[in-house]
Amino acid sequence: MNIKARVMKSEDIERTLIRLSHQIIEKNGGVENMCLIGIKTRGIPLAQRISENILKIEGVRVPVGELDITMYRDDLSKINVDPVLSETRVPFEIEGKIVVLVDDVIYTGRTVRAALDALVELGRPAKIQLCELIDRGHSELPIKANFVGKNIPTSKSEVVAVRLKETDGEEDVVILEK
Repeated sequence: MNIKARVMKSEDIERTLIRLSHQIIEKNGGVENMCLIGIKTRGIPLAQRISENILKIEGVRVPVGELDITMYRDDLSKINVDPVLSETRVPFEIEGKIVVLVDDVIYTGRTVRAALDALVELGRPAKIQLCELIDRGHSELPIKANFVGKNIPTSKSEVVAVRLKETDGEEDVVILEK
């Protein structure tokens, strides 16, 4: 695949995460009874960065969990015959909490649907909110993020790739052409 456009550089991602952190705090009137849960893979470092930003802003560390949604996907057989399972790590109770699910890109909404299924097996949160770095459109389900870093209209023949230093060794958001 060829890079069609670079839409965010590292500093753009950082600035966007700071803005999203402020929006999460504002919408919830603070961070009391809140946790962040990153959807594997890139949602996890994004959730960790948002938690760090909230610590700098509010002086409170919001706990971060890690959610593997592989077995909850409705398109598992299309993705891989032998799926690689990771561990879901949520070392705290979510019962009655405000849970902010964090991921890198929302496309069809199917990843979020799977994440909701996985999440409710862990407990019954008071509220679930969705934070996405990128919304690229083309939703197939009635799911919309509460917090969006950047809307990037794309065609279905394009791929939005979020590359983070924690997972990829480099950092940017690019549109790839198939």
